Amino acid sequence: MTTMPMSLTGRARLRAATLLGDAAAVASRVAGKGTGASIRGQVLTRLAPSSFDDLLAGKRVAAVSGTNGKTTTNHLLAAAIRASLGAAGARRVVTNADGGNLHQGIVSALAKARSADIAVLECDERVIPDLIRAAQPEVLVFLNFSRDQLDRNHEIKFLARSWREALAAAGDRGPVIVANANDPLVVWSAGTAKQAIWVDTGARWTADAALCPACGTVLDWSDGPLGRPAWDCPGCELTQPAADYTVAGDDVTLPTGRVVTPSLQVPGAFNRSNAACALAAAIAFGVSLGDALKGLATVKAPAGRFAEAQFGATTARLMLAKNPAGWAEMLPLAGADPVVLAIDSALADGEDVSWLWDVEYEQLAGRRVTCTGPRAADLAVRLAYAGVDHDVIPDVFAALAAHPGHVDVMSTYTPFQDLLLKAGLR
Repeated sequence: MTTMPMSLTGRARLRAATLLGDAAAVASRVAGKGTGASIRGQVLTRLAPSSFDDLLAGKRVAAVSGTNGKTTTNHLLAAAIRASLGAAGARRVVTNADGGNLHQGIVSALAKARSADIAVLECDERVIPDLIRAAQPEVLVFLNFSRDQLDRNHEIKFLARSWREALAAAGDRGPVIVANANDPLVVWSAGTAKQAIWVDTGARWTADAALCPACGTVLDWSDGPLGRPAWDCPGCELTQPAADYTVAGDDVTLPTGRVVTPSLQVPGAFNRSNAACALAAAIAFGVSLGDALKGLATVKAPAGRFAEAQFGATTARLMLAKNPAGWAEMLPLAGADPVVLAIDSALADGEDVSWLWDVEYEQLAGRRVTCTGPRAADLAVRLAYAGVDHDVIPDVFAALAAHPGHVDVMSTYTPFQDLLLKAGLR
């Protein structure tokens, strides 16, 4: 990648901004507000506006984006790349492991590891065009598009179009795309890439893909070769591409036809799909199959997902579910009884909670369910219509205290972060 060197003034500004950002991060930690990563990034981007470009300059970059699964997939990909580097992996690879995926979070992570020559980054969907322009990444993983934070990203086709346009502008300088073949918007967005590697993830959520993103025709959905949904547009040439990698149960079929079974410590079919995408991306980045599989096996609780934490007499397994697609994958994993569901509508969650009516909470019938969080009453109404017996305890920690023993806690983003902070996991 060819980059312009920073001027002396630019380097001095970045150094000063980094020092001030570090000081703000320390103050945040002392005040018990969290790791300080967010405030560090805010200070850096305010005082050194070109820090995003400057800190990416000269690095090999692999990145992950999509509505669901990007934090876990990014952890898996980073682990695979580190495994290929042996003892040097921890020093050479920088990643935003805490999930800070906007410009500020990425800058904050990069500033803490200036000497790293490889960046593996989780990126919010809105950051991808800037990343393609600034970093010329080698590999990008495109996972899915789903309704999320409806007041902020109310038109997901706009995001897909921005990816498509950025890839077209990059041309031959653009990245190799590892893309979910089951998502029509992802396939369309990757249509201008110089190269796409398609992964048949077996994704079950199709409610956000009714219309063809290219021509607006109603898509045809039918059973594919493995008896799971496959799509085609009857109005234009857009269709589900043939897969290079295929997920079937615990197995992944490689482009060579070889079948491997990644050993994973994160549960759920969706995480097997995330692992397949990370595996394909790692191999495209130059990692051997053996090293990639070795790295995938080391990931346990990425950014607190599926971590177990103690709150008084209650042991809680923490599960993040942010939108209907996420809840559809997460609800079948609820093994404990009772189940605690925490709902908020802060900025990071999205202020519009109408999506609750798109989640099949009916499958919780017969379980003990506690609604908690600032929007517990909204959830309680939805559960009442679903025929699910429930109680309402608005305070999250009081809700946990009411259930000594083991519980599963499924939560939107803000309560999830509060739980991690209280448990000392962030």
